[in-house]
Formats: sequence, C-alpha cells, structure tokens
Amino acid sequence: MSEEAPADPGVASAATARAHARAVVREQWNSPSRTARDEDVIDLLLVVSELVTNAIRHGEGLAGFEVSVADDGIRLLVHDHSDAVPRSAAGAAPPGHRVNGYGWPLVQRLAREVAVERRPGGGKTIAVLVPLRAVPTSAQTRERD
Repeated sequence: MSEEAPADPGVASAATARAHARAVVREQWNSPSRTARDEDVIDLLLVVSELVTNAIRHGEGLAGFEVSVADDGIRLLVHDHSDAVPRSAAGAAPPGHRVNGYGWPLVQRLAREVAVERRPGGGKTIAVLVPLRAVPTSAQTRERD
C-alpha cells in the first residue's frame, strides 16, 4: 500500500507542511482498525519541520513537498533548488560559537530509507520514510496479558 496524497501547492513553510502531513496521517493512514501513536506523529512532524526548514534556509528555497502513505509509515519527498548535500555536524564547536547542523542527524535517527537524489533540472530531493506504529487495540492488550 503506497497511496500518494496530492502535492499541496499551499505548502510554503514548515507550519503548512506539518499541517499537511498531519492531515494525511489522520485522513489516509489512520483507519477504523488502526490509529498512529502520538509519539510517532510527533517524530513525523519534527522530521517534516527539519527537512522543510533546511530546504528554505539552506536549499535555496522549497521547490515541492509530497507525502505518501505506506503500510509502515509516511514517506516524505522534500524538493529544493540546491545541489548541496546535507552534512552532519562534525565535532564540537569552539566555546561561544553557534553551531547549526543538528537537524540532519535528527532526521537520520528518526527516519528510515533516507535518500538524497539530484533533480534533473537542478536541485535535489530528500526522500525519507518515517515509521508509524498503531496504538494497540484493547484486544491486542488483552492478548499480551
């Protein structure tokens, strides 16, 4: 199952991207038989924020944002205009220096199947799968007891 939500042309900020991703979880991943755990949705929204903010701040602008549903989570595609590949923060900065770069390691920790691909017309796409687990039903809880 990989159902793609239509790209939201109104996504221009981390806030609107989070709202779109949350709506996809609520309307397409959740069902009468499963509901995503709150802590997993929080992780998803954090990954969305990091990727979209990085595209805006370091990727020469957000070129697109797509969300699709997978059996085991939500797949995100974030397109930007830069060919530069994200770098992880390496080492500690000298005292008093502000360091950026903690968002990418966070994305790598929370997401699976992280891929960075160059776009034919320039820029790149960062694709990730953020795992979602269903809240156990009362029948499942009774079975474990």
